[in-house]
Amino acid sequence: MTTAALTMLPNAPDPHAGVLEISDYQGNLRLDCEVLVVGSGPGGAIVAKELAEAGRDVVLLEEGPPLGKADFVQEAGESMQRTLREGGTRAARGNPITPTMQAIALGGGSLINSAICARPPAWIFDKWQRRTGIEGITREVLDPHFDRVEACLGVAPTPVEVQGERNHRFKLGCEALGMSCEPTWRNVQNCRGSAECFTGCRNGAKKSTDVTYVAAAIRAGARVYTSVRVERVLASGRRVTGIRGRIVEPFTWTPRGKVRVDAKLVVLAAGCVGTPLILLKSGIANSSGWVGRDLRFHPGLAVMAMFPEPIEPWKGATQGYHSVDYLKEGLKFEVLWSPPSVLATRLPGCGHAYQEHLLRYDHMAPFDVICAADDSSGSVRLRRGSHHPDLRWDFAQTDFEIMQKGLGILSDICWAAGAEAILPGLNGIPEVLRSQDEAELIRTRPLEPKDTITASNHAFCTTRMAKDPADGVVDEHGRCHDVDNLFIADTGIFAASSGVNPMLLCMALADRIALGIADRW
Repeated sequence: MTTAALTMLPNAPDPHAGVLEISDYQGNLRLDCEVLVVGSGPGGAIVAKELAEAGRDVVLLEEGPPLGKADFVQEAGESMQRTLREGGTRAARGNPITPTMQAIALGGGSLINSAICARPPAWIFDKWQRRTGIEGITREVLDPHFDRVEACLGVAPTPVEVQGERNHRFKLGCEALGMSCEPTWRNVQNCRGSAECFTGCRNGAKKSTDVTYVAAAIRAGARVYTSVRVERVLASGRRVTGIRGRIVEPFTWTPRGKVRVDAKLVVLAAGCVGTPLILLKSGIANSSGWVGRDLRFHPGLAVMAMFPEPIEPWKGATQGYHSVDYLKEGLKFEVLWSPPSVLATRLPGCGHAYQEHLLRYDHMAPFDVICAADDSSGSVRLRRGSHHPDLRWDFAQTDFEIMQKGLGILSDICWAAGAEAILPGLNGIPEVLRSQDEAELIRTRPLEPKDTITASNHAFCTTRMAKDPADGVVDEHGRCHDVDNLFIADTGIFAASSGVNPMLLCMALADRIALGIADRW
């Protein structure tokens, strides 16, 4: 399939044509194939498409249902219940409790993220090499794969006409401080600046993997089954033979029929939480003990800027500008937006005081900072009697001090953008800061991670790649050290932080893994 054909797929009359749903199943499912791919997000969808186009007999399994424009709702609570695992309440325990939103739908996280496609700088991979000895993953090696993915998705900078005043104010603040600020590169087509990325694009502009790579995989002959939960990988010695799982009812996740798929090669791309859960249940690929260990996040914190005039912040791209000026210090600055009912939970005060903030909602703009958090880690473990994980993660004080510096810079951006006040959302800091002098408390007040409202939707490293089989789960080609025909192609294989939004890097690695399988297997 040509790149031009693939980029036009989102505008096709039925981009999910050929996707099998629960209504298509009668009783149990018993399948066989050459290559089985588990997960249809940014990793698995690429592998399925590339191997199907290489002539392999491919089956792709996805636990969630297919969702299209007609299925998306703007009300956040209903949307989270339909598209996110544990109804959007999934969180890692530690200091602090860290919510992490992970999708359960065809297309995975690409369906409900902000479509940001960022290439990590070359020095990120030097850090990977120092950490786990990986030598073959460099920016030079990955650039052709970035090129391929970006061409397929039509990745381009966010145009000025869909930025809106909220994004413009961030750019203005950065430039006033002498900081670089550039439009985010995103996988969208004909974006209208509706700021609805989080709840699914009702305009159909987001080129998520369900309408691009999955659709292309089907056109190349792949079979795609949704509402299938993979529970165990079946193995004999150093080879896997397939999987066992269940059909699950969409949205209630009630188990139905049994599923058995026999395969000559299996690629797990169930995400950096889902994949280690499957491996731990299966009791394979973990002689190193690293499966589920070293969970890494990009913790994020936001500051709400209050402007003297209305800026209608619900207009414009969800995240249209960012600054990477402080990336080597572990900080990335962004514009932010999410549904009003989500952002409203962060407004301070009670009663009339809270109401006053709501009445000035059209004057607000949230800006955020994410941190590489190189010293912070956690784990993914099985939760007794549940298909959901036990997540742990602690925010190291060394990383938090870097984050606190980032919050100070974020405050400076707000003032430079023309804010008349900011809402910092920090315990021990006044609810409203009305001058830049007052806001110095953000820098100077001793704070701890538990004093913040931290969240992270960037997660990785739980099945990390390493040169030495004792130091990780897979090699640089995504193949499990312990199992000859089992591969992993999701963010779990990252050796360390990506520094920037991880989706594009995940896709480039998956493209490299898929082409390697096609050449060697």
